Amino acid sequence: MFPSVHRRPICSISARAVRLQCSSASREAHSAAHVKSGPVAWLGGSVGQLLTWLHKAGEGAGGVGKKKKDGLLTILANHCSFVTGQRLRRAFQIAELYSNLYSERTRWTLVGSIWRRLQGRHSQAGKLVAALAGVFMWEDEKIRDDEMRRCVWELEALDTVKKQAAVTGRGNPTQAETGWEIVIEKKTFKVWRRPIEGSHLFEYRVFGSYTDITPRQFFNVQLDTEYRKKWDALVIKLDVVDRDLNTGSEVIHWATHFPYPMYSRDYVYVRRYDVDLENNLMVLVSRAVEHPGVPESQDFVRVRSYRSRMVIRPHKSFDENGFDYLLTYSDDPQTVFPRYCLSWMVSSGMPDFLEKLHVAALRAKNLE
Repeated sequence: MFPSVHRRPICSISARAVRLQCSSASREAHSAAHVKSGPVAWLGGSVGQLLTWLHKAGEGAGGVGKKKKDGLLTILANHCSFVTGQRLRRAFQIAELYSNLYSERTRWTLVGSIWRRLQGRHSQAGKLVAALAGVFMWEDEKIRDDEMRRCVWELEALDTVKKQAAVTGRGNPTQAETGWEIVIEKKTFKVWRRPIEGSHLFEYRVFGSYTDITPRQFFNVQLDTEYRKKWDALVIKLDVVDRDLNTGSEVIHWATHFPYPMYSRDYVYVRRYDVDLENNLMVLVSRAVEHPGVPESQDFVRVRSYRSRMVIRPHKSFDENGFDYLLTYSDDPQTVFPRYCLSWMVSSGMPDFLEKLHVAALRAKNLE
């Protein structure tokens, strides 16, 4: 009664149908990358490239057979591409839902929680995902409390050595600490250095005092990136590229001139500061990091090893003139010059920088 309909084999249908479906999924995922914005915008571009790669891989694998263009590997690649597209559309929907329900800070807290779980179970895979996604993981790179406390311990250790030197009558109080040698001695500060183990570089320590500016002025001048662009002629670029709302930490991109004939250098570092009212101290710690938002440029030589720790102790209060400070500093400027040349550059450049910092603090005081 009803005319029969000729049926094609299932396998011959699936190859074309799956290819059409996966192509549609690829196009939808790729177009979603251009339409979506916000915290998931980066996902679309990477996904589109991934789906294109899978499709090309499938076509290449099918071409190996030369006779069967729609081979098994082609079908498999197309099927994976289709499933990936479906799941990514679902991920876009979920991300859009959370972006509408929660604030930016809550979303990043959620991402951090998921990251910690991934890190505990699949640390290497989690790091790879973060790197591919272009996400800076504050949980791994942040300056921790023990790094902040170390500054205070160094200042206390120096005080102890100075007291011992006063009792024994020794001329150089830091000789009691292993490896340190004094290289500069001026009225307002002294500079020591010691070799970094396994390296041709030195670590430097500066202990100084000022009586004509307040601790808060000296501290704020170092934190104010816009003001430094005015008083430091060596600065080429100095920008805050990222912030951690939980700790107040910041990621800074700093590009600076180096003495001729060296190329200019740039630093990417995280910094954290704290005003300890209980112990009457100010602490500022910086350390070099890698940030996906600041890739290397041909215009500068990237300095990858950099540490700076400063603690400021007022003579009376934060807003009265007079304080002591202790600065511990080291970096690798990526030069081929011998050690004595680097030592000379630091020995001559550091006093100049400290004097400019002092003058900038005095000018800030006059502008208040």
